[in-house]
Amino acid sequence: MATEQDVRGMCLALPGVTERSSWGQPAWFAKTLMARIWEDGVLTVKTAEREALAGTEPETYFWTPHHERSPQLVLVRLARIGSDELAELLEESYRLAGGSGA
Repeated sequence: MATEQDVRGMCLALPGVTERSSWGQPAWFAKTLMARIWEDGVLTVKTAEREALAGTEPETYFWTPHHERSPQLVLVRLARIGSDELAELLEESYRLAGGSGA
């Protein structure tokens, strides 16, 4: 089970990532938004595998109508993933958001 504190620590450990508020929630930015708390216990990240993730683990990965126009965004229920999986998601999101090595 991952927590918001896990997200914060992993994001801020990546080169050049900053934290600021977005829509009243904690958010982390590389060159662009890479992760944001959507609501309590739910994180938004960027991924190239949104359809596959939501298709195989719909209890963990999903999106709302708000995210339809942004095919890289997926919502993640933090209580349903471990720290290794979270780290992988955040590293991919970091690259997609223009972080070093993108």
